[in-house]
Amino acid sequence: MNSTDLPDLDATDLRILEQLQRDASLTNQALAAAVHTSAATCLRRVKRLEDAGVIERRVAILSPHKLGAGLTAIVEVTLDAQGAEHLAAFEARAVAEVPVQQCHRVSPGPDFILVLQVPDMPAYHGLVQRLFTQDANVRNVKSFFSVHRAKFEPAIALPTPPQG
Repeated sequence: MNSTDLPDLDATDLRILEQLQRDASLTNQALAAAVHTSAATCLRRVKRLEDAGVIERRVAILSPHKLGAGLTAIVEVTLDAQGAEHLAAFEARAVAEVPVQQCHRVSPGPDFILVLQVPDMPAYHGLVQRLFTQDANVRNVKSFFSVHRAKFEPAIALPTPPQG
């Protein structure tokens, strides 16, 4: 869905989305109470938002440090050949790697920006060997290592509810 395919979201839909961004583990009854609607209406609206692709999925956000994955790397990748098949091939390999949390094709500049979450530098080097070094089409890799995470917020700003 692109920005021209926005579904009609009313104030109740937006309240549902706001609550789910804060806590997707809410029961339907708790969610309905929080957004001031009936449980049946809430369930129907959540289903509609899921079917429309507005809600892509619901997940738990885990602490990388408490689970031994405390090294975050932001990596710029430039390929030698940028044909559609080359971009798709690298993208498929990158998204298949569990430590790759985010994979973005970007322009201008590098072809991809990756966000990696690995336990330590040896794990990072192993990923580098699999993903970058063994691919003859990778021309340049520039890695940045996070030394402090000041903010991590997956919630997106929601549109203003329609008046009326």
